[in-house]
Amino acid sequence: MKLLATIISLSVLGSVSAQSEQPKIQTLDSKLSQNTKCLNPEYLLFSARKRGNQKPALLFYLHGGGGVGDDVLRLQGQARALLEGIEKFKKGPCHVVVPQCSRTRRAGGRGTWEASDLDLLLKGLSSTLDFDSRRIYLTGNSMGGYGSWTWGGNSPHHFAAIAPVVGGIGPGGPKDVTPELDQWAVNLAKVPVYAFAGAKDRVVPAERSVRMVDAIRKAGGKLAKIKVYQDQGHNARQVVYSSKEFYDWMFSQKSR
Repeated sequence: MKLLATIISLSVLGSVSAQSEQPKIQTLDSKLSQNTKCLNPEYLLFSARKRGNQKPALLFYLHGGGGVGDDVLRLQGQARALLEGIEKFKKGPCHVVVPQCSRTRRAGGRGTWEASDLDLLLKGLSSTLDFDSRRIYLTGNSMGGYGSWTWGGNSPHHFAAIAPVVGGIGPGGPKDVTPELDQWAVNLAKVPVYAFAGAKDRVVPAERSVRMVDAIRKAGGKLAKIKVYQDQGHNARQVVYSSKEFYDWMFSQKSR
């Protein structure tokens, strides 16, 4: 019986992690990548398994500060929880795209997530990948949470839903606040937004997420909500990306 249980357990784990073990390294078309400011032209693509004629959703995951650089394979571990969650809670088919922010800008200075860079990435994907354009989702943690705010805030029309996790709201780091905050809020007023934060976070205060959601609501947004985990710090993403609530909420959203 113990042997049978072990075999079953390994089989389940294998089916859950199969997609996450086989990413493809893709490269953004050079005509597009030459116009980016600080985006590695290489990105990871975890392709959806085909299920009849249903078009896959498209989920972007933006990494945190530890993923910055030019080695895109470093991001496999950060994306694993999402891939396993999609499998576990049966939310496929879904392509997962994991871009990488370069450490420096082409023009000099520190790299960060730029909405214009990510717009170019999506433009490239639109011509090479088959997906449901009404089900494009965006999430990211820490620096990637900031990336989710800035990309969603600047290009809200792309997304069926965004879910920033322990994200800042300024390009200069946790203490920074973008001067575009009110404009982001107006732009996101009609987009389903679910922000997550940890009350014990000493890296990016939960107040940043609260402030952004409050601004969206003030701008008339009725689809924005937030969950602050009272017992979590900056690693709240571990709870978020393993929760059924996150996947049920996100994959229930569809652009009109």
